Amino acid sequence: MEYRINRRTGDRIGVLGFGTSYIADAPEGEAVATLRRAYEGGVNYYDLATAKAKTFPLFGEALGDVRRDVMYQIHFGANYENGDYGWTTDPDTIKKSLEFQLKNLKTDYIDYGFIHCIDEISDWAEYQKNGAFKYLMEMKEQRVVRHIGLSSHTPATIQRVLSEAPVDMLMFSINPGYDYQKGEYGKGSVAERTAIYRRCEAEGIGISVMKPFSGGQLLDAKQSPFGQALSRFQCLQYALDRPGVLTVLPGASSVEQVEQLLAFLESSEAERDYSLIGSFKPAEAVGKCVYCNHCKPCPVGLDVGLINKYYDLARQGDTMAEEHYKGLEHHAGACVGCGHCNARCPFGVDQVERMKEIAAYFGE
Repeated sequence: MEYRINRRTGDRIGVLGFGTSYIADAPEGEAVATLRRAYEGGVNYYDLATAKAKTFPLFGEALGDVRRDVMYQIHFGANYENGDYGWTTDPDTIKKSLEFQLKNLKTDYIDYGFIHCIDEISDWAEYQKNGAFKYLMEMKEQRVVRHIGLSSHTPATIQRVLSEAPVDMLMFSINPGYDYQKGEYGKGSVAERTAIYRRCEAEGIGISVMKPFSGGQLLDAKQSPFGQALSRFQCLQYALDRPGVLTVLPGASSVEQVEQLLAFLESSEAERDYSLIGSFKPAEAVGKCVYCNHCKPCPVGLDVGLINKYYDLARQGDTMAEEHYKGLEHHAGACVGCGHCNARCPFGVDQVERMKEIAAYFGE
């Protein structure tokens, strides 16, 4: 497993996490074995915004003895009093739901307590007015909650909440379809979504990714909004290449599915290459580097995608990005202008000119 560090909390989080939308559909024995196999494969971060209440005792059985080795993001607003998922901002209902969840998870603390599913500014206002946010912060003060999270699908709302709440982790829906405004949760323009990634990277807010396959639509050519299928590995790599992203949370309901996901860790660059999305890019994305690395290998060893990424972040005020850039083995000024990257870029980026621009920016 590859691990990334949440700069705000110091947590070491596996790039493959675990989403729980489907686990309750598996037979009990298979569900427990599935969760345990994920843990044995290095998965240490689990989202608990699940579809059914019976998910929680499954976790208690599967991971109760290794609780200190894993992290849970638990949602203040996810209500399971009727057995199925519901949404609430009533603090008394949230308290009862959390008591149920913690008891069945066999734990007495929450790694990341989430402001749950705030898609509209009015949701955020209601969450505060009704006392849900106050209750979450009280649990933080009491150390029941270690860190604060936010789940949302809407960039404008995310920007507002990040400015008003001490968020350490954002759960956001990321895949090529949504980034290009394709699909139900493809909210916000390319620029608005990119601004979220860059802000999180600059401020050290980690991102955990939901819906990396767009509910499976991207994996099926007949359902894909682009008329062609992506592989799981391509979708996972795409999400992991967005600035700020620490972990992706695909769902699984069998040991076999977990094995398929863990195979990503041993996959080749070619298997992860998602540059085919350049064939369905919108006009506003033309000429913008998405760090896909399809331009590799550079004849002089430049990591063109990473150079672009650090440059874009530095221009947004991320001082650490400049330090990361300086730590690269080869800098933009070493570009010899051969045009190899330009010829391979599916997004029409003139990387030769970009290297000149970047070199000038960093004073090379």
